[in-house]
Amino acid sequence: MSSPYGYTKPTFMITDHTHDPYHLHVGGVPDDGEQDEEEDPERQTKLQEIISWLHLNAKHRTKCEVTEGALQVWRTLPERIRQDPSLASFRQEHERLHGDVDPLPNEDGDHIENGHHEETAMATHAFTEIGINVTNEEGQVRVLDGRDLENNNDDQHDDVEPHAKSLIRKYLIWFKIAILLVVWCVFTAFLMSNNEHVDQLSLISVPRNSSPRVFPIATNDLQRIGLGLRGPFRLQENELAINESVPLPVLQVLVMRSYFDAEGLEIYIENASQLWQLDVVYPHLIDGTQDTKKQRTFELSPTDPLWLAQSNRTELSFEFTSSIEGELPLQLNVDESPIYKRDGVLYAAAVLCGLYIMIIWEIVNRTFAAIIASTLSVGILAALNSRPSMATIMGWIDVETLLLLFGMMILVAILSETGVFDYLAVYAYKITNGHVWPLINCLCLFTAVLSSFLDNVTTVLLMTPVTIRLCEVMCLNPVPILMCMVIYSNIGGALTPVGDPPNVIIASNSYISKNGVNFAVFTLHMLPGVLLVMVQTYIQLRYKFRNISDLQFKDSPEVEELRHEIHVWKRAAASLSAYSKDEELVRQTLMKKVNRLKRSLKKRMTAVIEPAPNYQQTLANLQAKVSVILGHLLWIINMYLMFFSQYPIRNKQLLVKCSLALLFVISLFFLHSVPELQRLSLGWTALLGAIFLIILADIEDMEAILARVEWSTLLFFAALFILMEALTELGLIEWIGNMTEGIILGVGEDQRLMVAILIILWVSAVASAFVDNIPLTTMMVKITISLAQNSTLNLPLQPLVWALALGACLGGNGTLIGASANVVCAGVAEQHGYKFTFLQFFKVGFPIMIGSIIVATGYLLVSHSLFAWH
Repeated sequence: MSSPYGYTKPTFMITDHTHDPYHLHVGGVPDDGEQDEEEDPERQTKLQEIISWLHLNAKHRTKCEVTEGALQVWRTLPERIRQDPSLASFRQEHERLHGDVDPLPNEDGDHIENGHHEETAMATHAFTEIGINVTNEEGQVRVLDGRDLENNNDDQHDDVEPHAKSLIRKYLIWFKIAILLVVWCVFTAFLMSNNEHVDQLSLISVPRNSSPRVFPIATNDLQRIGLGLRGPFRLQENELAINESVPLPVLQVLVMRSYFDAEGLEIYIENASQLWQLDVVYPHLIDGTQDTKKQRTFELSPTDPLWLAQSNRTELSFEFTSSIEGELPLQLNVDESPIYKRDGVLYAAAVLCGLYIMIIWEIVNRTFAAIIASTLSVGILAALNSRPSMATIMGWIDVETLLLLFGMMILVAILSETGVFDYLAVYAYKITNGHVWPLINCLCLFTAVLSSFLDNVTTVLLMTPVTIRLCEVMCLNPVPILMCMVIYSNIGGALTPVGDPPNVIIASNSYISKNGVNFAVFTLHMLPGVLLVMVQTYIQLRYKFRNISDLQFKDSPEVEELRHEIHVWKRAAASLSAYSKDEELVRQTLMKKVNRLKRSLKKRMTAVIEPAPNYQQTLANLQAKVSVILGHLLWIINMYLMFFSQYPIRNKQLLVKCSLALLFVISLFFLHSVPELQRLSLGWTALLGAIFLIILADIEDMEAILARVEWSTLLFFAALFILMEALTELGLIEWIGNMTEGIILGVGEDQRLMVAILIILWVSAVASAFVDNIPLTTMMVKITISLAQNSTLNLPLQPLVWALALGACLGGNGTLIGASANVVCAGVAEQHGYKFTFLQFFKVGFPIMIGSIIVATGYLLVSHSLFAWH
């Protein structure tokens, strides 16, 4: 068979910079490719000479090329990759220099295959430094570098797509690039054409006894105008003991339009907007009240044609009137080009739809999709003359959540070095006797209980590695098990005020807490609903995965293991750059391993499946197996004993140190559930715990630890926070709140409580599945309090609070980005080589979310609308 270059009788001249050329002639291979290598002793001998020389050359060059810089890069790799025989030269050199590395693990079952991999690695490494002269019969010489030869071999093994599919795929890629370039040009043009919006602040003092204070507006022909006020306003959620004899002081704001004649005399004045009334604290409380910011966009009425014809010009002005007994100091800023909320909601919906299109169909990476969407939303704000400053954008990022994730990721990364996750997985397998559903039930129940008292993000970070190891031990697909685990984590987080961020926002509100919603009351009212939802979820999951094959890999375990290994090694190689020689050396070694795994995968995939044997063949096989059945039983017993001894605790001293750090962190997390003992936030607690563990473990190589942090997940959250705040500025969250409030106010009094519970529960659940539940919960809390404070509605507060808490927490199970725990679990799973897409999670999570909300609806209506538990 001729080579790809058309050479039929190659002559290999293997050259090295330190040796003389070796000329070895290898006979050509027949065109049919069916000649056995053992039939040509001379050729076999020559090949053995080549391989022997390559081994000597590889050993010589390994000693020369494994530098200290390459060892530093090697130490940043995950442990399972560092211990692979393909990187044995790095490990041996590190042990020779430092002497602090455990010997390579014994892999009895794969010693032949690993030995072959080591020989292949040495040979391939040597080929990268060897020039091969290939001469054809016409005397033409082609010099092949070893790396090129290896790449050519790999290319021959790659699957070749049909021409039509390849052409369509190429057109789709170019179409995607064109669309993304158009989007990039749009928000780049918007950002470059508008400066940052800077508030022009002014200080005024409103006189006492309803005397008006007029503040002029520079521009006269406006359709709308925005006003921001900062002063001693009464917070909506503050409960005041109002004295009936002393009316509650208020501030009234109007936009006035004045008409002037040619001589500059005012001939007519009219109201150009609706009245804006704000509650102000009592005069004796002004000095001790923190300033509160209020904003309003005034829609201005058109000018009167009759007076406009008689006047020469018009002027606009704000008129402030206060009923307070004393002067009222205010700080104000005027926005003459505010965002038109109706258009802003449409722009926000378009950006959100674009984000979900990119994530659902995996057009780009999830993190990059969030970056594009957040940048586009800021660009739209710039186009609407409301471009936020960089300080404002940084203030939108919830640093508290990022600190929590960062600290816990470092703790988990160091804890994984002890081998405790492997040990716990095998122990869980042992106590459940290897039965799948009892093990899944124990895992999910433990996760739900832990999420009730810890933050569910922390719980997921701790439980995901254990779940993955457990699935690997049981030869199960970790993806559906992880979905079950994170769904129960979100359900368990709804139980207490500290289990999920929406609950923290609800329970920490001063008005809600003053109306009898404390830790015990919150947990008591949520417990029946959470238990019912857990039962419903279990039934639905059992039906969804009623076939045990749904929890297993579709292909053979060997094929799935190879795919998993390829993903892990590719991810490790992609994390290394080609800027330095040391990183390039390690990266090339990793890619050689990837190429060998790809070849093994193709052999497995293209292996001929033997047809099912007939009766005589089966009987003969069974009779042959009877003679060795006793030996097989002994082998099974031996493997059983090895199974429970192959995952010991690798570093008990480090495990003790990690336990101390986790004890510190978890103790402070539990104390966080007691409001009187809250001194440190969750983010500060996680960061202090990580610093404490680094000090105890005396870790010097910080690069290896920081390489385990899921930076893409942190960046995704940062971009998502910016996106949600930008959508809030565009008016999307406010529009959802106003629609909810309008529907409730339009219902009759006898059905108002039932409708309020239904609307708040379902709106918060469906919205939380597609937008971040933190800004949504913040807006819905204000609406809930406003409905409870409305005396004409006469609605109790607590049923509305339970509806909001259940909807915001359970709605996070609807989509992959519906809850922070979902994103964290997906990121950790991808780091371990198991990726689940948006659609995979949606097919499992969204039906469960709908079922959970139906059950929660029944519980709330029966307990509060029927029996009035509140």
